[in-house]
Amino acid sequence: MPGSVLGTEVRRVEDPELLRGQGSYVDNLEVEGVLHLAFVRSPFAHAEVTSIDVSEAEKAAGVVAVYTAADLDLPPVRQFIEINPDCVRPPLATDRVRFVGDPVAAVVAESAAAAADAVELVDVDYEPLPAVVDLEQALEEGAPLQFPGLGSNIAAGERDAAGSEILDDADVVVRARIENQRVAVVPLEGNAIAVVPGGPDEDYDLTIHVSTQAPHAVWAFAAKAFGLPKQRVRVVAPHVGGAFGGKFGLIAEHEVAIGAARALSRPVKWVETRSENLQAMPHSRAQVQYAELGLKSDGTITGLHCRIIGDSGAYAGFGGGFALGPTRTMAQGVYRIPKISFGALAVLTNTTPTGAFRGAGRPEAAALLERLIDMAAAELDLDPVELRRRNFLQPDEFPYTTVVGTSYDSGDYDLPLREALRLADYDELRAEQVRRIEAGQHTLLGIGVSTYVEITGGGGGGEYASVEMSPEGRATIKVGTSGHGQGHPTSFSMLVSDALGIPMESIDFVQSDTSVIPRGGGTGGSRSLQIGGSAVREASELLVRRAKELAASRLEAAVEDIELTEDGTLGVVGVPGTSLSWAELARAAEEDGGTLDANVDFKPDGATFPFGAHVSVVEVDVETGYVRPLRHTAVDDCGRILNPLIVRGQQHGGAAQGISQALWEQVTYDEDGNPVTGTLADYLVPSAMEIPDLEVANTETETPRNPLGAKGIGESATIGSTPAVQNAVVDALKHLGVRHLDMPLTPQRVWRAVEQARAGQLPSPWREPPTAFDTLPVRAEGPNPHADEAAV
Repeated sequence: MPGSVLGTEVRRVEDPELLRGQGSYVDNLEVEGVLHLAFVRSPFAHAEVTSIDVSEAEKAAGVVAVYTAADLDLPPVRQFIEINPDCVRPPLATDRVRFVGDPVAAVVAESAAAAADAVELVDVDYEPLPAVVDLEQALEEGAPLQFPGLGSNIAAGERDAAGSEILDDADVVVRARIENQRVAVVPLEGNAIAVVPGGPDEDYDLTIHVSTQAPHAVWAFAAKAFGLPKQRVRVVAPHVGGAFGGKFGLIAEHEVAIGAARALSRPVKWVETRSENLQAMPHSRAQVQYAELGLKSDGTITGLHCRIIGDSGAYAGFGGGFALGPTRTMAQGVYRIPKISFGALAVLTNTTPTGAFRGAGRPEAAALLERLIDMAAAELDLDPVELRRRNFLQPDEFPYTTVVGTSYDSGDYDLPLREALRLADYDELRAEQVRRIEAGQHTLLGIGVSTYVEITGGGGGGEYASVEMSPEGRATIKVGTSGHGQGHPTSFSMLVSDALGIPMESIDFVQSDTSVIPRGGGTGGSRSLQIGGSAVREASELLVRRAKELAASRLEAAVEDIELTEDGTLGVVGVPGTSLSWAELARAAEEDGGTLDANVDFKPDGATFPFGAHVSVVEVDVETGYVRPLRHTAVDDCGRILNPLIVRGQQHGGAAQGISQALWEQVTYDEDGNPVTGTLADYLVPSAMEIPDLEVANTETETPRNPLGAKGIGESATIGSTPAVQNAVVDALKHLGVRHLDMPLTPQRVWRAVEQARAGQLPSPWREPPTAFDTLPVRAEGPNPHADEAAV
């Protein structure tokens, strides 16, 4: 058997095509006779639609059709996760618009330019209504109601029976109102779809090319929405220019494109502009957290009391439900917390609907907990590292079920922390921090630490994979995950190469086409390697077993005497020179009237729980408030590592997005609901110049819940980095009395805190939460019905 390629650094096989500009995205597909779609979008955050006049637009050069909701009769948009079925969203607005950017009408034209010009000719009359954009104000009495029939702006909510009394035995209680601000997903490629209708004599009634994370989910939603048998619909995802959770399911614009293509019997394409993307692709995070942590005087945690408001935006976007789902699921973090009381609600506002973004509810939990730990360390005059260690769950306690019912698989939480502190030279950093303070320097040093655990591969779903050998000796992998930059062709080919003993150059990879892959869960929640990879591994092992049976019959030997040899052939043990190549075996299978292939549907034994520790080092200029990130050390444990090169790439990308949330990114609206950050001139996405040196490393604590021992890595560094940076900035100012600052940590926010501290006028980080929490129903005992939201 050849030496294993697993665990080695293998360059990504998919990159040469992308680097040479040979990738096929929706916008550069050659679709004969394609028409172009553009949307008329609401300029109001909340308004009644009183009339729509499309007559001038219909006369415009190049225009083929103009549609309103009444023309296409489309079904309501089906949320990937339904928060409240009474908050129905039509693909095109009917009587009311609920956020700036809500689609009202659609223009189909022979060119993109003609469609864009005709959009300006559609005359819509609106009767403006009062808007509410602040999620706390949306809970106030008299707030404008998004769906009057609900009686309030609460889309969903529940609380535990216990309340603040769980803190009664604490010697010290630290509490804060914490904002985890709304952020935009901002993939390089926005949403895009090209729909090709077919006739009764063709293989498909619809062929849909779409930029998505989950083509099989789009397939199911589209077939159901338009009343078609699934076998009459084909969905293909070409190259996808990033998604980060923002491209799940069938969205409003997809439905309009499909409806227009069917109505016109011609192909229709829509490619989102950047301004549309910032307006209409679901935003994420968007929580206000009221959190209280009780401790004994020696630092032992006694209890945690959380009340969380999640902003659903318009139409009960499922991101608001993350407060009820994955944020609650991961509320205990890496610590021994004997009592937890958790209440959460999802609130409707006149803003872009919310959804998933790298981490989907888990970063919010880690940020809340890590801020409280640092606040408690300051209150007790303990080093924040020491306080964490006094409360860590220990390796011999796993598997471990948390107070909220989450079943952790394996963990050694001090292991990555020790390594992160060593790499960062923590003691020297603390000494330098003191030197700067004593010297009266205006550029201070902040050191932030975070430790975290997250859930990956949740939701209970499995994955399909097949491996087939051709008579030419090439293996073809087909898998139901749908990669868009994560390195699936490389990772899965490594697994097949290792199992079959063939070079990676002899392996082809197929994904994201429902015509050749019968089912699949797509890519999200860091599930692909641990679930899709395990499916590929099991299919490969099954193929080897079948090959051995075939070889045994041809070589007249017992199956148990057949081995995979050093040169990647199958031969008889102890009989050198007697073997068959994979190509010969595939031809033998053909002669027998079949193919040499194997497929499996793998289902894991449960979700996995990656963990890690991050150390952030920042400089804070107290004269200007400017924060400069100097270094960032990330030690993430994702179980067994298949390809260290790919893992590092995921860590770098995740840390960059997490650091960016802490320091720069925030979606904001004015009081009327107009986006203030509607362009990339206003919404601050960093370049490589702003991201500090990233020092990444790993520890490996394998999981027993899949045969690879692997956990997810796609979101871990995002979860660990944000609170480390936030803690670092507060740490730089703690000697002034600053105990908490919300994100993003802008120069203005930091400077104001410094000035207030100098004047002895720092506001309290706490205020009482809205009384709406007191009216929530008490959560029923048993499994969390929202837990599957962690699978996004």
